[in-house]
Amino acid sequence: MERKRIAITMGDPAGIGPEIVVKALTERSVYERCIPVVIGDYEALKDAVRFSGISSVLREIQSMEEAVGEFGQIEYINLNYLKPGGWNYKENSAVCGEASFQYVVYAIRLAMEGKAAAVITAPISKEAINMAGHHYSGHTEIFAEYTGTKDYAMLLASENLRVIHVTTHCALSEACRLIRRDRVLTVIKLADKGCRMLGIDHPQIGVAGLNPHCSEDGLFGTEEASEIIPAIQEAKKLGIKVEGPESPDTVFVKCKAGMYDIVVAMYHDQGHIPLKLNAFQWDEEKGQYKSVRGINCTIGLPIVRASVDHGTAFGKAGEGRANADSMLDAIEAGLRMAEKQVG
Repeated sequence: MERKRIAITMGDPAGIGPEIVVKALTERSVYERCIPVVIGDYEALKDAVRFSGISSVLREIQSMEEAVGEFGQIEYINLNYLKPGGWNYKENSAVCGEASFQYVVYAIRLAMEGKAAAVITAPISKEAINMAGHHYSGHTEIFAEYTGTKDYAMLLASENLRVIHVTTHCALSEACRLIRRDRVLTVIKLADKGCRMLGIDHPQIGVAGLNPHCSEDGLFGTEEASEIIPAIQEAKKLGIKVEGPESPDTVFVKCKAGMYDIVVAMYHDQGHIPLKLNAFQWDEEKGQYKSVRGINCTIGLPIVRASVDHGTAFGKAGEGRANADSMLDAIEAGLRMAEKQVG
């Protein structure tokens, strides 16, 4: 099978992004599946190679077409936003915010032009990109705007749990106002599409309620009756296998047990908390995470985007102790989605 070229954005240079990228690219299995090209800055990549203690050689290229994907070398396109010593690890800055934002925009353009089969993103700092004057609440919104996408949603996945969100980066009070039947229906459709892109041919979807106990027939709210149930009924008419709404305190347990392939969550934390509890494992003896798995992807775009499911982790940046598991998961998911992308 011909290997696909993928673009990997380096993330915020002050965080663990460069480190997890170079560590992931020490895995021979990545090169057996694809030709990876890092979009970032030489200075940060050079430093990450140094403090991570890896032996891979950095090779600068000018275009995706130049990449050969040889194991043992990390091919990268240098956008040259950073100067030697021009940034500090563990700190938000406009310099790093501008750099990380431009890496993403550059990679989106590559994918839109058909030069990259997928974009894999390392974590950025929302505060830093806003300091640089780019007022977005995260990757998802950047990708939506720069691809001209109206209907999209954030999907998180770990080994046996997947969630997709009706609302994401907004105040909880605003999220409640945004729970409308049209949006819920759109996300149910995107859940079905996202699962198929991840290789699940006949997805079974569970929909979470918004209120405790799905409002107990109106005792704790009306959103289930007025917005969520009508959306589920409409989705069933379209042939989508969907059930709910289910109480938020049980629907994720059912998904993990295999009764559903994915849960439609109503707001950011409702979906993120169970996913990360399921995907992250802490080693008490060593005082660090022994596994940080899971991916974050944006469904509904005309291109494939997958990402790690964690942040910049400023607390350990520049120290060589970051875990690259989630980056490896993101690369694998991006390739799977690129192979099975559906309309």
